[in-house]
Amino acid sequence: MFATAKRSFTALLLTALAVAAFAVDGAQAKTAMYKGAPAKYVFFFIGDGMGIPQRSATQAFTNTKMEMDKFPAQGVTTTFANDRFITGSAASATALASGQKTNINYIGVDPNYKPVQTVAEIAKSQGKKVGIVSSVSIDHATPAAFYAHVPTRKMYHEIDHALAMSGFDYFGGGGMIDPTGKKSKKPLGDARILAQKNGYKIIDNKKDFEAAKPGQKIIAWNHWLQDDQALPYVMDITAEDITLPEFTAKGIELLDNDKGFFMMVEGGKIDWACHANDAAAALRNTVAFDLAIQEAVKFYKKHPNDTLIVVTGDHECGGLTLGFAGTKYESDFNLLANQMASFTKFDQDVMAPYKKAHGADAKFEDLMPVITENFGFTFTGDAKKDPMVLKPYEITQLKDAFKRSMSGEKIKDPQGYLLYGGYEPLTITLTHLLNNKSGLAWTSYKHTGVPVTTSALGVGSETFNGYYDNTDVAKKIKSVMGVAPQVVYLSK
Repeated sequence: MFATAKRSFTALLLTALAVAAFAVDGAQAKTAMYKGAPAKYVFFFIGDGMGIPQRSATQAFTNTKMEMDKFPAQGVTTTFANDRFITGSAASATALASGQKTNINYIGVDPNYKPVQTVAEIAKSQGKKVGIVSSVSIDHATPAAFYAHVPTRKMYHEIDHALAMSGFDYFGGGGMIDPTGKKSKKPLGDARILAQKNGYKIIDNKKDFEAAKPGQKIIAWNHWLQDDQALPYVMDITAEDITLPEFTAKGIELLDNDKGFFMMVEGGKIDWACHANDAAAALRNTVAFDLAIQEAVKFYKKHPNDTLIVVTGDHECGGLTLGFAGTKYESDFNLLANQMASFTKFDQDVMAPYKKAHGADAKFEDLMPVITENFGFTFTGDAKKDPMVLKPYEITQLKDAFKRSMSGEKIKDPQGYLLYGGYEPLTITLTHLLNNKSGLAWTSYKHTGVPVTTSALGVGSETFNGYYDNTDVAKKIKSVMGVAPQVVYLSK
C-alpha cells in the first residue's frame, strides 16, 4: 500500500510539474514584443556568470547603484539549456543571440546542428556595422555564438575562421585561442592571415588601438593576455592595458555611421572569477562591465530616439550567496578591498615561482608576509576586534591547503574538490576566508540555475519588463530591430 501511495504521489507531482512547465512556456510565448519604429543603434551587454546575486553584491560592495540597475525596464530571465537545467555559456549565448534553445556546448546551431541566424548577422544584413567585444578570448563561447555555427565551442580554430569570414567591422578584447589549427583535426590555415586578406587590421597594443580611426575593419586585443588569451582581471591591470570600457568606447567611435550599428559586449571574466570563488575579482570586473555600459548610455543620451541598450547575464556562476553562517546576519563588504591581486595573478606571481624554487624546504611561514600583502590577513592580534586577524583554526586551514599546494597533487577526491574546486588549494582557501569574513559564500565552482536580471533602456525597452526566458531576449531585440521575432535558419 505504501509503495502504491508513493507511486501515486510521484505521478501527481510529475503531472503538477508538467502543468507548471506548460503554464510557464505559455506565459513566455505571450511575452511582449515591440511593434514600433526600429532602433538604429543596438547595444547588447552580456555579463557572463552575472546572476542576480552578483549584481546585488556589487552594488553593496561599491555602495553605489550601478548604471544597469537604473534602467527603466527590469526583467527576470530563465537560463536553462535544451538538454540540461543548468546551462553553459555556449547554449545560453546561442539562445540570447538567436532565440533558439540548444544543447550544452553547441554554438549557433539548434539541437540538430542546423545553423540559426543571430541578431548580429541580422544587423549586418540590414547594412549596419557590427562589433563584438569581450574581456575573454574573442573566440570564446559567448562572442562566438554571434558569428559562428559549429557543433561544439571547443572548435576554436573553426571559430577563428568564422570570425575572419564574418564581415563584421570590429572585434575587441581578448585574443584567439587556436588561429593556426594546432588543436584542430583539419587545420584551415592561419585565421589571422585570412582575416588580414579579408581587410582586417590586427592591433595588439594600446598606442595603435587609440590611434585607430573609422573606415577600416579592426581586430584588436590587449598586449598582455593574462590567461587563455583573456584580458587581465581589472584588479591586475596596468596603465598599458586596454580596459573593457575603453574597448567599448572605441567600438562606438569606429562603428558609428548613418545606417546604425549593433554591438555585443561581454564581461567574460566575471564568470571566470566566480568559477574560482574569487568575489573581489568578480565584483571589480562587474564594476568595469558597468563602466562599459556607461559608455553606451553616453551615446544613448545623444540619440535617445534611435538607441536600445539591453543588459543581461547568460547564467549565474558559483552559487554566490549574500550571507554566511559564520557571520550570521552581519556583512562587511569593505573587507574585500584588502585583496590586492586576483587568484590568477597570485597563482602566477607568487605560487608558481615559490613552488619552483622550493621543494622539501617549503615552509608556510615564508608566505605569511606575502599573504598579508595580497589579502590583508594578519597572523597576530585580537581576532575579536579585527576580522582580518586570522583565528587558530583558519591558520590551520591555510597550512593544510599549503601542504596540498606544495605537493602538486591533482585534487580529485570528493573532499578535495569540495574544498578547492580543482584550483590552487592555498589560493582558493585565502579567497574563501576573505569572502566569508565579508559575509559572502559559495555553493559551487560551476554554473547554477539561478535566474538572471535583464535590463533595458531606450527604444522598445518596455518590452523587457516581466518574467521570460533567455530565448525571448533575442526575440525582443529582433522586434526592436524591425524583423519578425522568430528563429531563422541559415543554409549550410
